[in-house]
Amino acid sequence: MTTAAALVIVESYFGATRTVAEAVAAGLTDAGVRARVLDVDRAPDAPPADLDLLILGAPTHNRGLPTTSTRATARKRGAATPARGVREWLATASIPASPRVAAFDTVTAKNWLAGSAAKAIAKTLRRAGRNESAVTSFLVSSDRGLLADGEETAARAWGCELAGEGAVRR
Repeated sequence: MTTAAALVIVESYFGATRTVAEAVAAGLTDAGVRARVLDVDRAPDAPPADLDLLILGAPTHNRGLPTTSTRATARKRGAATPARGVREWLATASIPASPRVAAFDTVTAKNWLAGSAAKAIAKTLRRAGRNESAVTSFLVSSDRGLLADGEETAARAWGCELAGEGAVRR
């Protein structure tokens, strides 16, 4: 049996979204999946064809995915911002048909008013013909990206859950 492979592509500013990506990858690894995390700036425009699971993560800005404008605002507040974000990556990426796709975000509140970058990712993927995206959010306790208590553990558990969903296994 070939070991399943997962790629987590993340856009992060103050580190919380990157911490979630690492925890998700650790959960996948715990479950026997080969997982790798890449910052969106280093993500290939064509992920490997033999990929079993592609996970995209970003912080929620203005109820959706970060934009050039929200990246500039974050930069003024001291964030290390990528040159391009998940929004721009999705616009140019050629995602193979075979992998399952999942999306996560970090949010300051888990309610409909807060919006969701993960839901925006799933919507973009649906427009491209990918209907089976798993979506979840992880809470940050401030706009500077400090993860709320228990969220890193929850992210690791979500990674294990994604690995256990048969489609990741070969």
